[in-house]
Amino acid sequence: MNTTILEKDGNLVAVFEGRLDTAAAIKTEQEVKPLYDNVDHDIVLDCTAMEYISSSGLRIFLNILKNTKPKGHHVYIQGISKELRTVFDMTGFTNLFEFK
Repeated sequence: MNTTILEKDGNLVAVFEGRLDTAAAIKTEQEVKPLYDNVDHDIVLDCTAMEYISSSGLRIFLNILKNTKPKGHHVYIQGISKELRTVFDMTGFTNLFEFK
């Protein structure tokens, strides 16, 4: 799993590539820590190149949301595949996040 954070169009964008499984979650959690300190931007979680997400990965997404919403900003998810969308639907995450 590779995670890249960049600023684009006034947003912070986290690009996820590969499998966000339990084994990758610890490293990914460290890589997204700058998003927790964000006070000025909406966040886009770009899942275009993500192949899989486990419950540990969903927890990371939820933590990003919990840290961002109280600051008055939005968390958007973009580029999820049909398979990932099914996981988000089954877990109720489609009700929590905004999708692009």
